[in-house]
Amino acid sequence: MNISGKRYLDYTSFIKLKFGERIQKVSLNTGFTCPNRDGTKGYGGCTYCNNNSFNPSYCKPKVSITNQLKEGIEFFARKGKSNKFLAYFQAYTNTYGDFEIIREQYEEALHTEHVIGIVIGTRPDCISKEIVDYLSEVSKNYEVFLEFGVESTNNRTLKEINRCHTFEETIAAYELSKNRGFHLGAHMILGFPNESEEEMIDHAVQLSKLPINSLKIHHLQVIKNTVMSFQYKKDPASFNLFSLDGYIEFVSKFITYLRPDIIIERFSSESPADLLVAPKWGLKNFEVVAKIDKYLHENKLHQGMNFFGS
Repeated sequence: MNISGKRYLDYTSFIKLKFGERIQKVSLNTGFTCPNRDGTKGYGGCTYCNNNSFNPSYCKPKVSITNQLKEGIEFFARKGKSNKFLAYFQAYTNTYGDFEIIREQYEEALHTEHVIGIVIGTRPDCISKEIVDYLSEVSKNYEVFLEFGVESTNNRTLKEINRCHTFEETIAAYELSKNRGFHLGAHMILGFPNESEEEMIDHAVQLSKLPINSLKIHHLQVIKNTVMSFQYKKDPASFNLFSLDGYIEFVSKFITYLRPDIIIERFSSESPADLLVAPKWGLKNFEVVAKIDKYLHENKLHQGMNFFGS
């Protein structure tokens, strides 16, 4: 157990140990796109993706980076919980485009009052040595978190969901980015169609081989106005979406196979009710986490107990 008493390394404890206080992320939308949307690699984007399911109201690409940050900071400041903020480049692929434009976006964010660093969400096939070298320099003065959407370690699944990259490209992206002075994160979705429980457990094994510092996990959700929502409407039987109890049991087992030093940043995702097709659990994220904590305690499970890495 860690200092919080949890049976896994949790993100909140990590932040408190690192900074001594709460640090709030402010989401940004830069207006970037993705190579599987603009025709470079494909069209339509990932079959499960609708960015409106996780972008806050202030996060619109027509609003400047500075104004998005100021609106976000004012929103959180009213709650009186944070004095320092991370600019979160969240929507779409935030290392995909002309390097000078990308750099200008990052610099604008970093020069906003109360911002102490940046969090960059991107795809494994959209990173370059030029960007890694730049982020390494930035990390000497600011906090830098680079997160790759792994989503699955199974190439069959990656093809079916139209990711248009392979897991081998994911491995290469982390190799390029490791040991450069910034924090490496990964994002994983559990419950894609046609993935067996054994294959999903193997995700934990494969993730543990990557040089990641933290991991975001959530269950598959079918969101309106996505390719997957039409697939689900046409053939719901091909989906094996997690029930709440089923997910709590499985994700608890999943983390026992994870490397014990990986920080778990998230266990679930809470899409807006008006966009969510299925599954509808009716719980907030913190309520799901509380149930996972209880299950782990009652069943004497903890992160890494089944990890057999070198």
